[in-house]
Parts: sequence; C-alpha cells; structure tokens
Amino acid sequence: MGKFPPSFRSAIPSTSLIKNTPSQQLKQPHYLPKKPTKKNSPKPHETQTPPPHKSLFKTSSLNEAKILFNSLISTTTPRLPDNLRLHNSFLQSYTSISTLDDSISLLHHMVKTLPSLSPDRSTYHVLLSQSCREPDSSLSSVQKVLNLMVNKGFKPNQVTVDVAIRSLCTVGRVDDAVLLVKEFSSKHSKPDSFTYNFLVKCLCKSRIFNSAYSFIDEMKSSFDINPDLVTYTILIDNVCNAKNIREADRLVAVLKECGLKPDAFLYNTIMKGYCLLSKGIEAVRIYKQMKEEGVEPDLITYNTLIFGLSKCGRVSEAKKFLKIMVESGHFPDAVTYTSLMNGMCREGDVLGAVALLEEMELKGCSPNSCTYNTLLHGFCKGRMLNRGVELYGVMKKGGMKLETASYATFVRALCREGRVAEAYEVFDYVVESKSLPDVAAYTTLESTLKWLKKARENGLAV
Repeated sequence: MGKFPPSFRSAIPSTSLIKNTPSQQLKQPHYLPKKPTKKNSPKPHETQTPPPHKSLFKTSSLNEAKILFNSLISTTTPRLPDNLRLHNSFLQSYTSISTLDDSISLLHHMVKTLPSLSPDRSTYHVLLSQSCREPDSSLSSVQKVLNLMVNKGFKPNQVTVDVAIRSLCTVGRVDDAVLLVKEFSSKHSKPDSFTYNFLVKCLCKSRIFNSAYSFIDEMKSSFDINPDLVTYTILIDNVCNAKNIREADRLVAVLKECGLKPDAFLYNTIMKGYCLLSKGIEAVRIYKQMKEEGVEPDLITYNTLIFGLSKCGRVSEAKKFLKIMVESGHFPDAVTYTSLMNGMCREGDVLGAVALLEEMELKGCSPNSCTYNTLLHGFCKGRMLNRGVELYGVMKKGGMKLETASYATFVRALCREGRVAEAYEVFDYVVESKSLPDVAAYTTLESTLKWLKKARENGLAV
C-alpha cells in the first residue's frame, strides 16, 4: 500500500506501514457492525428456497425439455439415473423459465420414462417454490402443488411451510404469505420459529408496524404461537430504525412481562437506537442496565457505545470505554478506532485522530476504507487541505472508494482554494472507481462549482 505521507506524522514519533486489503474494508455503516447470530440462522436440516441458477434450457418448450431428459438418461452412466438430486436440479432448472403446468407435466414425464425415479418431498418443494412465483392473484397455483404433494403421500410439514413463505415473500407477496401460514397452521403444520420470525421481519419491512403486531396477536390467540426473544428483537430493531425509541422501551417491558430475558444482542439494538438520535448518555444507561442484569457486554456493545458517545461530542468518555473494553478482554477493531477518530475530527482534533491511527497500527489493527474517509473528511473540515490531498493519493493508490460525505467535502475544499482542475480529477476517479453513481458524483461537483461562482462574484473566493 505504501507508507502514510510523513507530513501526516508531525505530531507522531514514528511512521508505520498502512495496511489495507479490499476484503477487509467495512461494507456496512461502522456504528453497528452486524453480529452473526445463530438464532437468526436457518436450522441445519431446513430446506430453503432453491437459489436461482443458469437454466439448462434455451426455451420453455415442454417437448424440448422431455427430449433433453431422455437424452440425459440414455447417455449417462448406469448409476446416474438413480441420482434424485440431479433430477431435482434438472426440474428446478426448467421451472426457472416454464409455467407451473409445464413443470408438472415434465415431472410426470420423468417418472413415466424412468420408473426407478421416486420423487421425494424436496422434488415437490421445487414445484412449490415455482408456484409462489407464478403471476397469480390468488393462491390457486400453490394449492395445486400442495394437493399434488398430499396425493403423493407427502403431507406438508414445517420445511414445506418455510419454502412457501420464503418464496412468497421473496417476490413481495407478503399478504399471501400471511394467509398461507394461517392455513398451514390450521390444516397441516405450524411454522417453526425461523419461518415465523422471517415473516415478522418481512411484515416490518414492507408496511407499518401495526400489521406485524396484528399478525403476532392473531398467531398467538388462534394457534398458540408465541413471540420469542428474536421476534421482539426484530420489532425493536425496526422501531429503533424509525427513531421511535419510546416504543422500543415499551417492547422491552412487554417481553420481560412474558418471562423473556433480554440478551446482549437486544440491548445492542436499543443502544443503536439511542446512538442514531445522538443520545450517548442514554446509551451509557443501557450499558449500565446490562451490567446490572448480568448480561455481559460484547464487542458490538462497546463499538456501539463508543460510536454514540463520539457522535454526540463525548469523546473523552468514549476513550474511557475504550480502556474498559480492553480490560474486559475485547480487542478494539477498525470500527472502534474509526468511531473515535470520527468524534475527534468533529471536535477539530484531526492530529489527535492521526495519532490514534498510529496507535491502531502499532496494535496490529488495519485501517479500512471508512478510516481513511473519516480522516479525509476531517482534514478538509479542519482546513488542512494539503494533507487531505496526500491522503487522497494514498487512497487512490490503494484503489479505495470515496464515500459521499468525504467526496463532497473534499471537492468543496479544493474549489474553495481555486484548485478546480484537481476537483475534476477527483470526480473522474470517483466515477471510474464506482464510488458513487455517476449522477450523484456529477450533481455534487456541479453544485460546488455553482457555489464557487457565486462566492467569486461576492469576493468570497479566489
């Protein structure tokens, strides 16, 4: 990557190699890295909606599909015709371009042509997934496949429910998914917690929260399916994203009344909500509440807390929690340091942020794209443009993308100093590296040039 330019290190005793690997760059907002959680993961045996893949077929012709199947079983080794997985894959490939009726006809042909082929539940799940994608205003296509399954001796189970619900939600048929899960619950099989919570999440994303609440209440009263901790975490995450922190507090009280105990993931979610509102002191209160209730804070807890405190101007407190974090056995990562740098840059302490970068590197933590964008933004805001230009050179050499805020601030700073040609060069790089959509990049440059023209007319710029 190359060393950090010496001019950045005026307040630092030594220089060190900047490490940056594209795969290490942070993709999501650095205030709340997503924590892998087993409780939101599918069960090992759970059958998911088959992933899309390139079709074996050039056309949707049923006759051509039959001819291709006949050719397949006649030219392969003797053991291949018994491979059900292969035949299911063959059928799935055809469902990607055909109608449901033709897919069913092809399956009948496959069984008739190859008597040793014995379709199982997963075979009918391929058809079920297709039926959910059919342009059908009702659930008649789905019912056709379900009836076919039952007639062949395969009563719908929880995996069947999961395939249908996920397939419907994937194509935006959330209302149909709600209707179907109720029908399954009354006639065949209740959804497991994974399918249930998946549908709750889709409801929260696609409409107002009341529909999710109504679904939860009806499933509880009609089918004795109760929300669990994951359900409440999903609800709380959505109301926090909507900045309705009061509703989040109410939901916490409700889940406690139900005998559920909040975990670190749930508390981190609430803490994030307060941080979005720049209420760092409330985030600290949640941290203390966690400790009082015996819930051990994790890396995400400290990262979220440090971000929230830094964002609302409480950098000194954020640094204290960095120390507590280390003492608790959690190693600070790029998210931790970048959050602190962001807060320091907000306070105008850009050199302090650079010193923190040195500390970060000495401890073996590699900066990422967010780190560099934060420093670039800080240099430009702090009227340290030359250092910003040098840092931009390092970023460009490493192939890093510019974020919206740092790009806009950098271009404005260049134009303010009369370095318009360099601003155009930055624009070219942003477009070339696909840092921003072309329209957004151009709009930012255009608005900056208009501002510069007015400033010059008023004698406010060179």
